[in-house]
Amino acid sequence: MNKRASGTAAFIAVAALALTGCAGGDGGSGGGEGAPIVVGSINTISGPATFPEASQAAAAVFDAFNDAGGLDGRKIDYKTLDDKGDPATATASARELVGSDGAVALVGSASLIECEINAKYYEQESILSMPGIGVDTGCFDSENISPANVGPFNDMTLTLQYGSEVLGLDDICILLEIAGSTRPTYQAAIDKWSEITGKEPKYVDDTVPYGASDYTPYIVKAREQGCKALAINPVEPDAIGQVKAANAQGWDDVTWLYLTSVYSENFAEAIDDAGAGIYVPAEFYPFTDDSEINSDWRTLMEDNDIPLTSFSQGGYLAATYFIEVLKGIDGDITRESVSAALKSMDPIENPMVGTPYAFGTQNTAGWPIILKSGTHAWEQVADDWLRIGE
Repeated sequence: MNKRASGTAAFIAVAALALTGCAGGDGGSGGGEGAPIVVGSINTISGPATFPEASQAAAAVFDAFNDAGGLDGRKIDYKTLDDKGDPATATASARELVGSDGAVALVGSASLIECEINAKYYEQESILSMPGIGVDTGCFDSENISPANVGPFNDMTLTLQYGSEVLGLDDICILLEIAGSTRPTYQAAIDKWSEITGKEPKYVDDTVPYGASDYTPYIVKAREQGCKALAINPVEPDAIGQVKAANAQGWDDVTWLYLTSVYSENFAEAIDDAGAGIYVPAEFYPFTDDSEINSDWRTLMEDNDIPLTSFSQGGYLAATYFIEVLKGIDGDITRESVSAALKSMDPIENPMVGTPYAFGTQNTAGWPIILKSGTHAWEQVADDWLRIGE
């Protein structure tokens, strides 16, 4: 669900820099008595694929917490930086927040690349990160990073599982947009589906580009392979282009198995012909459903003019989890005490997610929804969470 931000050589070079790192700042002391508690966030806010809502939502949660008095009068000083989808900027951003600003934790981030770039540095500095939206592989294989969301890889397993086991689809083909080193992790997600179901994809194409002006060649090739359903991992604009390419070819009986990255009202408005249906396992309780489950989040987002998206749900939840853990810390609020509290936290249950959150565990549940032709609106197609392997 992200775009290729740089060439492989540049990515590897900066990743190597991230491994060496340099310590600095006050080690996340959190300041003296009454001083603000510094919390950081690194996000891809500008560039070809952006995720601004997660940190905006987290900021709204922290602002509300501060307005209510904070932590015994101490306010959270939430610092957000834009990595622009650039490895060098992501590296510098981490060093500014962790080394110079002395953040006690990172919360609510949503970046194209920063987890993989900065994971080793976070380990070196003994700081933990709770992204609102984990995107790259590094968000899910580091002991120092634990996102609030399911992530694109478990999301891929879920959408395949729903297609084969619930919809009973055969001849499922997989089209992948690959950024950085995500190809092996997507393959692991596909293999997990095969292990669970005994099914194999009919065809896999991992050459699909991000931001293509025309997806017709890839759609035509998939149709020629005899695909009846397409499981794909694009960002919203790419998905619109793919569906419209199939429309132009008259391919009106294909089933689309997408990820949460396309779940938006904007996407629904843009699609007239959804073929045999566009299915998504929403990573959080569907925000297009008028339910009490999302009422607190919805009210806070609307009060702050923040878009109602899955990304803002993730940022909201990460900040909410963090505050609950923060309240349970006895003594000084330091990087060390915050890290210890996160690592030993009891799982937090929230009806917005299908898996209780505890640092170091992964969410493995999605709520199936569908976009039908001509409706321009998402609908639920389940009355409970779909979980991997169940």
